Amino acid sequence: MKRTILIIEDEMKIANIIADYFTMHEYKILIATDGKVGLQMFEEETVDLIILDIMLPEIDGFSVCRRIRKKSDVPIIMLTARSEIEDQLMGYEFKVDDYMTKPFNPEILVAKSKVLLDRIYTVKKEDRDNETLTLKGVTINKLTREVWIDGTSIELEPKQFDLLLYLMENKHIVLSRDQILNEVWGYDYFGNTRVVDAQVKKLRKNLLHKAYLIKTIFGLGYKFEVE
Repeated sequence: MKRTILIIEDEMKIANIIADYFTMHEYKILIATDGKVGLQMFEEETVDLIILDIMLPEIDGFSVCRRIRKKSDVPIIMLTARSEIEDQLMGYEFKVDDYMTKPFNPEILVAKSKVLLDRIYTVKKEDRDNETLTLKGVTINKLTREVWIDGTSIELEPKQFDLLLYLMENKHIVLSRDQILNEVWGYDYFGNTRVVDAQVKKLRKNLLHKAYLIKTIFGLGYKFEVE
């Protein structure tokens, strides 16, 4: 399965060069030319590694990194045209995994990315077992983001996966729509709780005969019930 690299870089020439090198190594590529679009792509797609420029329109790279780190430990390599130590230290404060100063050799960037991906995603079988949660025939793998119903694989959108995982990890607990919105969509999301109801409806449809496990608690919210 191809790993997906999200490149958030406002200079298209640089973004395309980076993309070409990663494509040669058989990675799937997504490109965003500003921080706002980059965050949207991260929310909508399953991303394995992010190449993130500091100087971006709309939302700067540090702010993008901070928002991503609130909900994900996806590997991030930060790019900058500046060599100030302060920039690098700030990046590491936001838990950036590595740093490259422009101009740089794209092959080195690909090599750094491969090392990060191998280190993070190459997991022993016993570790993979710890990443798997099974309740009433619904199995979810937190690492690979795969879901099975009675052993049969099903496809979920990224947000549906996050919603299912949150419900399963909090089985028997009634979760309000506001709780779900904050934990799954994040505190920076400015929509209303109707999006929760819409995604629950879609998720139930995808869970087929296991849809009943997601209970609606009238006036309160939802819970994953296994009894």
